[in-house]
Parts: sequence; C-alpha cells; structure tokens
Amino acid sequence: MTSVIEHKRRAPGRFLRLPEVMARTGLSRSTIYVRLDQGRFPSPVSLGGRAVGWIEAEIDEWMRNRIAESRNNAE
Repeated sequence: MTSVIEHKRRAPGRFLRLPEVMARTGLSRSTIYVRLDQGRFPSPVSLGGRAVGWIEAEIDEWMRNRIAESRNNAE
C-alpha cells in the first residue's frame, strides 16, 4: 500500500489553462508567450486539438525560483 506522500511525489499534478496561469503568476498572455519564446517560462503541453495546458508543478517551481531570485537581488 502506498502512502499519501508517495502518491503525491509520483502524481504529476494537474494541468493549468492559460487564465489560471495568468492569475497565479500575475503575467499577461503576451508576456507569458514572450518569455516562452525566450526560454524563460515553462512550456505548455498539448492537450489535443488546439488546447494546451501547463503542468502545475512546473509553474509552482518557476514561481519559487522567481521569488528566490528577487530576494537574492534585493540583498
């Protein structure tokens, strides 16, 4: 039997659609796509057809990294 912690570690999380990514990060649609082109933002995953989604864990990690960079630059 697997523990809840093991399950969370293996589970990929969920996909976030663009409006939620924008709300979580505070970035506009155009800024997200500019940073994608620059390689400075996580890439979306094709969900089929014309739909894409971002992996929640990757967005969370990007946000943690931005916070850490901001804190380090402030010192």
